[in-house]
Amino acid sequence: MSATRTAQPTLDELRAEALEWGRRPRRRGSWYVTEHMVRAMRAYGWTIVVGAVGQPIMYLLGLALGLAALIRVPVVDHGTEVPYLVFVAPALLVTAAIAVASEEMTYPVMAGFKWRRYFYGFNASALSSPQITHGVIAGAAARMAVAVAAYYLFVWLFGSVPQPGTGWLAIPAGLLAGLAFGIPLMAYAGSLQDDKGQFALVQRFVFMPMFLFSGTFYPLDTLPVWLQWIGWISPLWHGSELGRAATYSAGIAPGMLAVHVTYLAALCVAGYVWGRRVFVRRLAR
Repeated sequence: MSATRTAQPTLDELRAEALEWGRRPRRRGSWYVTEHMVRAMRAYGWTIVVGAVGQPIMYLLGLALGLAALIRVPVVDHGTEVPYLVFVAPALLVTAAIAVASEEMTYPVMAGFKWRRYFYGFNASALSSPQITHGVIAGAAARMAVAVAAYYLFVWLFGSVPQPGTGWLAIPAGLLAGLAFGIPLMAYAGSLQDDKGQFALVQRFVFMPMFLFSGTFYPLDTLPVWLQWIGWISPLWHGSELGRAATYSAGIAPGMLAVHVTYLAALCVAGYVWGRRVFVRRLAR
């Protein structure tokens, strides 16, 4: 024959190639799950865009042209006098991250286990259960990062960041607070066998009280002591305090800043340990 026959790969070469294709998901599996979660967001991409851009515009316009116009007396926060909009802006940034967490760490997790069951499809491949956990967290964190970055941009454009040199630190502070709320929520969502209104209860009896009574619109110490505990355990208050220290150097002691960071990090770690166990247990069935 005049044509040269293509050499066929040996069995050892085929086995080595198959092993390499199996090792790759083991190395990059978390990123594969993250990619899936981010791509799935395209189905409601415009909702994300409107939420990330429209929400801060509406809030800031309402506060800057409405409420702030009525509250002309500066807010005294830890001995620092600031305009009302400057005081409330970091808390709204953190609220944006927590709102994203309340969306991405609830129904998508339930869908992965019950409605669409794609977590079981991931687990049937070379991906491990912890990698699926990591990917869900990273995918939600990606959307949170977009939301808080957009919020910070509009806050800065409205002139509500007196110290932009350190003000950008409000972005990681908001992201940390969002994860501190979202990762334990992911673990809780993963532990549910069915949606019987639990997520609605979380919105009404966890998110809303946290939003109203965590020093979002006024300093926490102006509340009665019997209500202040809501702020003390709330990721929103701890994140807002970090954001205020970054944007206008609120007079918060360094030790207290360390407490805020440690508390948020502890919630993330505890939620991760719980969530990983939930994912491993359910996907092992």
